[in-house]
Amino acid sequence: MKDPAPLDPKGDNEDVPAGFTYLGQFIDHDITFDTTPIQEVLVDPLALHNFRTPALDLDCVYGRGPGDQPFLYQLPPNDAVFVLGRTNATPGRGDPKVKPSLEFDLPRGPQGLAVIGDPRNDENLIVAQTHLAFMRFHNKVVEGLQKGTIAPPSPIRRSLFEEARQLVIWHYQWIVLNDFLRRLVDEKVLDQVLDEGRSFYVPEGDAFIPVEFSAAAYRLGHSMVRETYDYNEVFTFKDGPRKATPATLALLFRFSGRSGTGVPIPSDWIIDWRRFFQFPGDGVTAGLSRKLDPFLSPTLSEIPDHGVLPGVNLPIANLKRGRSLGLPSGQNVARRMRIKPLSPDDIAKGPDGQVAAKHNLHVETPLWYYILKEAEQRGNSKRLGPVGSRILSEVFVGLLECDASSFLASNPAWKPTLPSTKAGNFTMTDLFRFVGELSPINDAKNLLP
Repeated sequence: MKDPAPLDPKGDNEDVPAGFTYLGQFIDHDITFDTTPIQEVLVDPLALHNFRTPALDLDCVYGRGPGDQPFLYQLPPNDAVFVLGRTNATPGRGDPKVKPSLEFDLPRGPQGLAVIGDPRNDENLIVAQTHLAFMRFHNKVVEGLQKGTIAPPSPIRRSLFEEARQLVIWHYQWIVLNDFLRRLVDEKVLDQVLDEGRSFYVPEGDAFIPVEFSAAAYRLGHSMVRETYDYNEVFTFKDGPRKATPATLALLFRFSGRSGTGVPIPSDWIIDWRRFFQFPGDGVTAGLSRKLDPFLSPTLSEIPDHGVLPGVNLPIANLKRGRSLGLPSGQNVARRMRIKPLSPDDIAKGPDGQVAAKHNLHVETPLWYYILKEAEQRGNSKRLGPVGSRILSEVFVGLLECDASSFLASNPAWKPTLPSTKAGNFTMTDLFRFVGELSPINDAKNLLP
């Protein structure tokens, strides 16, 4: 399952910009948080616990709020605003002309670890900068509410923090449903779930995260990860006067608190969002994610030992986890959903399929691998096939419908109200335009004379 040509642009997915890979990781951390050691799960699959509220409520960012976790926020009377971190006081070695100590890193304690609602969002630099973007998004909404340029979400007045929080969460939920999910699943399946209701994800009590989702279908993001990124003008594989070195996946892990090195990040490692999401008319082409197929970048496939985080063969770990949890085969799930399964010949296609067939896994196939193979065979490697699309659509819609505070449950006719390029819509591009600071290292105010 290791990509034999990870730098070949033929393996890129032109329908999904690279930033959605890490938005997907950020969303995962918002809805799931399993602290159970893998050794315990191997012995007792029922020991699996989810300590994150299974709701799209940004508790990975907000924590328990300024009342319970005041260290995430500024001191009163500005306690509706997040504390932001600063980049390293020492200039970066890639481009020392970028001013040091800029407000573009996660807030950090004396050990260098991020002081945020979910420490996993400090495990690689792109997800860390995504987390920071949502903190800045919230702060910008607070500013708009204070100035009166943004209308409160409800005529019932509440605290400034709660008003900003609702606006941010509802716009985030809209993005998840209409910008993120629609790029990855068959839109006909998603629309059917929205219009006709769910058939398979039907919680009898509280919402939960099904293991078919967490241990298989939603691990589609592993195949989207690139080996190198066009991160900004300094760290890129593209030629240019400021180029220092490509932003490899290994470097993106290094510049994080969880690796134990590279933090606070140097200022020349501030992200250029125009290279991760589409901004028509800005003159910069967004990088792309890799295709949805059974192949993983070499660095992700064999994650090296970072000192703090042990090395692991990710495909083997995913397959073992699925087996330990007793996941059904992909064909069994397809039959249960009354979807025609992939044939043994479909599974056996390609060098990966030949190995699957060698081990007789082309007849009853591990669900995670099946989902990726289905995307390749029935989604043209651009989006998930019918089984993967159904699982993701039902779970995401279900999480929103089971959350009484979500826009879909409490006000399904609601439309985004913040500034956007298209009235009644809101995308990640709109979020970044609203926040501003798309490319701080190209801003003259952030450069030394």
